[in-house]
Amino acid sequence: MKDREIPRARLADGLLATLEEDRFRPGSQVLIVDGTPQSHVDLDDPRYLSFEYVRRIGHGIDLVAAPGAPITAVHLGGGAFTLPRYVEATRPGSRQQVVEIDSELVGFVREHLPLPKGASIRVRHGDARAVLEKLPPGLRGTTDVVVVDVFAGARTPAHVTSVQFYTAVAAVLSPTGLVAVNVADGAGLAFARSQAATLGQVFADVAIVADPQMLKARRFGNVVAFASNSSLPFDRMPRLVASDPVPAKMVTGSELRQFTAGAAVATDQTAVRSPAPARSIFQVDRKRMDD
Repeated sequence: MKDREIPRARLADGLLATLEEDRFRPGSQVLIVDGTPQSHVDLDDPRYLSFEYVRRIGHGIDLVAAPGAPITAVHLGGGAFTLPRYVEATRPGSRQQVVEIDSELVGFVREHLPLPKGASIRVRHGDARAVLEKLPPGLRGTTDVVVVDVFAGARTPAHVTSVQFYTAVAAVLSPTGLVAVNVADGAGLAFARSQAATLGQVFADVAIVADPQMLKARRFGNVVAFASNSSLPFDRMPRLVASDPVPAKMVTGSELRQFTAGAAVATDQTAVRSPAPARSIFQVDRKRMDD
């Protein structure tokens, strides 16, 4: 694809969004915002989840209810709507709400990567926490899955990482519903440990999933945290994540307590943004993007 053919848009906050074809999977597109790959979409096969952490969240969605059964899902952070497309493909008839702060990004994605026709996917524009706290009464206490994948550039804002925020998430979930949180962190995993500890202050059951090298705090990457006020329905999860193209491990129980030992619980007064990744991690050619 020539540079001039790459779809691009300048977003409200001044960041540049582009869609580039995945050269390893023809027909698939990668959404890149400010040099950071945000989403991967295969319009021909929305069941295909390319990014490791998205695949792990997909496993959680697969296990939250009987296979194929419609669910109610709230997605905080829209990106290119990878997971809403996945839910519609695997659980037709599901009711979904997507909260995205950047209207320009939503318009850009919808123009170039249209949502499936007939899908019940409503997009709400605004700050993730503010919109979450004002969702219609019919969604409160009835939602099966809340996905938290909120980024400003390459970092998660502090106000969607606190006990108060997760308490608002818990109010939306059904008694057996679960929240899935994409946690980006680097060496030492201080942020991921804090997020797991924070979730543990709000929810009865917490688990994290990451590849073993991440858990050894050796590199920057993504930890997926799951939580519920019921027991997480994850008997099959260890086998599912171990068989992924990039194998991962689920951490629960005493091992999770060891992981979070001494970690600070984030409140609205103490919460911080997730750490910034080094630009070299993504290897995006910014000169070509900005031409």
